[in-house]
Amino acid sequence: MNQKKDSPGVYLPPPLIYVIIFLASIFIQKKFQIDNSLFRTQLIKIPGGILLFCALFFLSTSLAKFFKTKNTLIPFKPASSLQTKGVYSISRNPMYLGLVLVYLGITCFIGNWWNIILFPFLILTVQELIIRKEEHYLERAFKDEFLEYKKRVRRWI
Repeated sequence: MNQKKDSPGVYLPPPLIYVIIFLASIFIQKKFQIDNSLFRTQLIKIPGGILLFCALFFLSTSLAKFFKTKNTLIPFKPASSLQTKGVYSISRNPMYLGLVLVYLGITCFIGNWWNIILFPFLILTVQELIIRKEEHYLERAFKDEFLEYKKRVRRWI
């Protein structure tokens, strides 16, 4: 009998959502310009660099953990284990947090105010279309282990 394996059911690659919203902000800026001279100053580059450095930490450590445990990065495939140690003890979603930091860091270098205006929409979209589905799946797959983890560690940070 052919049984379908349970999975989060996320078929859109999560990084694509960040890219689409970033590109949408560039398009909107061309149509509805807001003075973005702040993003051309040297002062804004400092927080941008810090954000990108933090993004590198979250992304590299979370990806290394996934590779080390031979877990899948493909969001429509079933997980082989629940990640709870290392950077996963700080955030339940360090990869998505890392992508948020990349989004904000790049915004500091080449962005515009539309990146900031659309940022809450980005967070809401990732949370509703990806994270909630993944969390429901993890509850089904890892039951009490995930529920206990969820009590200890926040969704973002």
